[in-house]
Amino acid sequence: MEQRIRNIVFDIGGVLADFRIKEFLSEKGFDSAMIRRILKASVMSPYWGRFERGELTEEETLRGFVSADPEIEDELNLAYTSVEGMLTSRDYAIPLIQGLKASGYNVYYLSNYSKKAYDECGESLAFMPYMDGGIVSFQAGLTKPDPRVYQLFLERYGLTAGECLFIDDTAENVSAARALGFSALEFTSYAELLAALARHGVELQIQEG
Repeated sequence: MEQRIRNIVFDIGGVLADFRIKEFLSEKGFDSAMIRRILKASVMSPYWGRFERGELTEEETLRGFVSADPEIEDELNLAYTSVEGMLTSRDYAIPLIQGLKASGYNVYYLSNYSKKAYDECGESLAFMPYMDGGIVSFQAGLTKPDPRVYQLFLERYGLTAGECLFIDDTAENVSAARALGFSALEFTSYAELLAALARHGVELQIQEG
């Protein structure tokens, strides 16, 4: 017998907040060609995931980025000395969470997030006080889609996977959740999310304005 959804579990970046890395780098004065090089040496490198798991310090991470493309050491340092503005909260985040809470659901987060982003992009996490808790990767030492971080989340809050609906914008993370028994949605847009929640029988009371 299918279990009723009682808990809604959100990824943060790309779902409740914008991970606006290209815009962020453009605002620092980099052209499109340099942005591609910076991303290849940083976000697309193994050091990014290790930083999100809290395995590397900020200094060690920057050295790792530079080792991937030594010619742009100055640009990499300029890009990541401060990451304020790299993530920003989406306008619908708080009303969505409040609507789910008003309908009787517990609402959590499970997200890959570095300590630097957590500390310097506080505005992007303005919705957290409205939630029932969650896990960010740097605190757990684990990143999605590692099954252990989903299991840690369930154990920490005493939840059953079958009563959780997990929402993430990365297909690999959604698949990992499903493999553990979660109901799961791949986020594509807010409008599609609302439709998908309705298909899963999730009631929502959103106050307009």
